[in-house]
Parts: sequence; structure tokens; C-alpha cells
Amino acid sequence: MKKFFKEHPEYKIMHSHIDPMSYLPLKAGMKNGVPIRIAHSHNTSIDKDMKYWLKMYYRERITGVATDFLACGDEAGKFLFKGKDFKVIPNAIDKSAFIFDNEVRKEKRKMLGITDEVVFGHIGRLSYQKNHRFLIEIFSEITKLMNNVILLVIGVGEKEQEIKQLVHEKGLDARVKFLGKRTDVNELYQAMDAFVMPSFFEGVPVVGVEAQFSKLPCFFSDRVPKEVAFCENTYFIPLDAAADEWAKIITEKMNLTSRENNVIQDNKYDIEESYITLQNYYLDLAQRL
Repeated sequence: MKKFFKEHPEYKIMHSHIDPMSYLPLKAGMKNGVPIRIAHSHNTSIDKDMKYWLKMYYRERITGVATDFLACGDEAGKFLFKGKDFKVIPNAIDKSAFIFDNEVRKEKRKMLGITDEVVFGHIGRLSYQKNHRFLIEIFSEITKLMNNVILLVIGVGEKEQEIKQLVHEKGLDARVKFLGKRTDVNELYQAMDAFVMPSFFEGVPVVGVEAQFSKLPCFFSDRVPKEVAFCENTYFIPLDAAADEWAKIITEKMNLTSRENNVIQDNKYDIEESYITLQNYYLDLAQRL
């Protein structure tokens, strides 16, 4: 990054999205005279991986190398920019790719070998943050309450083998489908009947927005900021609740006949609306140059 900005002095605004690690490119920009340097927060905590302490170190220093502060949500901004003013830019998507379509649902379920099963789904990197071990515990309890059920796990990550081993130990191999990294997630939402996300922490998860535009009943942990919710059938369950309690709440709340009538109450995550916010933000910044 130092080499890049030294060779390209024409860039006057830089925008980094890698949470505390944004410290590094923003510092490179600062040293090479980039006048406007934006740090953008997307999380409310730090993953407990090998870089944890390094990220904590950079978190304390990021406001010294950035000139402007953005966040995907209020809690994400407060986490990374302690005491600094910041602007919220929603994690918006093209909702047209995710709107519920019963024909797509039938075709995708057929491709996956699913007939009349009730399908629970989760999309996310297989990492500490996403809490897949608890997801499997919850699903195991669901199988005690509902007979004909399947769990789709979409994503890859460092904990993949560990989670597959747990599934095997619980005798759930036939009921849990690991689909890996996919380019058809918009269609996979259509195949699901409910979306479950028991994360330890999140900013405003894009998959949560996508799942709601697909009109899925969504079940998030209470560590997911409530500002993500814009559909009627969206629920937040305490992370310290037991797996069997999660299973009970999920099976009681989900109504398999109401998906098409699930009301979308807000459109701030629709890119057709929110891109204007980002565009105007950049134009305002340009006035400072």
C-alpha cells in the first residue's frame, strides 16, 4: 500500500473495510499524503483467532490514522471508534435477487434432493464468530421436536472439519448438508424455510438482510444488533439460552404457511435507496479537497 500510494498521488480519498486491520492501509495512505482516509466498521467485536491481540492493538490506534469514520450500524461504530462521531451507511443489497419465488424454490430443492423436508439454513464463514457448534446443538434439539428436517450449512472456514466431526458424533450426517462456498446463495434462500444465526457478535450481517428480503423467518442471537430487523417474522433469542430452548422458540414461532405474507417494514437496506447516501457522502467529502 505504501508503494501504491507513492506511485499514485492522484488518489485523494481511500476507504477501508477491514475493521481494526484498516489501520495498516490507512497508515500507508497517511504517510503518503492521502488527505481523506475513511475507516469503515462492520463488527461489534473481534474474532478470537491468531491475530486477536494484534487487532486489539490496531483498534486502539485506528482513529489516529483515519480522518473520517463510517459504520454499517450504530453498535459497530461505537465499538471501533470509541467516542468519535461516525456516520452509518447501511449494508444494502440488490433486493431483486432475493425476493421470494416459489418456482425457484421448487427447482433448487429438487437440485438439492429435498422434497417435503423442513429446511433450516445458515450462511457464514465457519469461524468462532458464527458459533457453528451451537448451531448444530440447536439443530440437534430441533430434530427431537420435528421429524422431517434438514440443515443447510453454506460457507467455508477454519472450523469446517471440527463442525463436520460434531455433526458425525451427533448422528446427523444424513440431515446436515455442507454446501461449501456458493455463488447461488440467493436461490438457496428460496429452498429454506427458516434462517438461524446464533453468532457471538455481528455488525449488521448482510446475510440477515438477504434472508429477510427472501421473507424467511429469521432467528438471530441477541448479540446481533436489532437494527438489522425489518420483517415481521424476525426474532432475537438470548445467546445464553440453552439449545433446547432455542429449538422450542424456533419451532413455535416459524409458520410455514406465512412466508409470502411476511411483511417488509423498512427499505433502508435496499441498494436502490441507499446508494444515494454513499454517493452524496463522497461528493460532500470531495468539497474538502
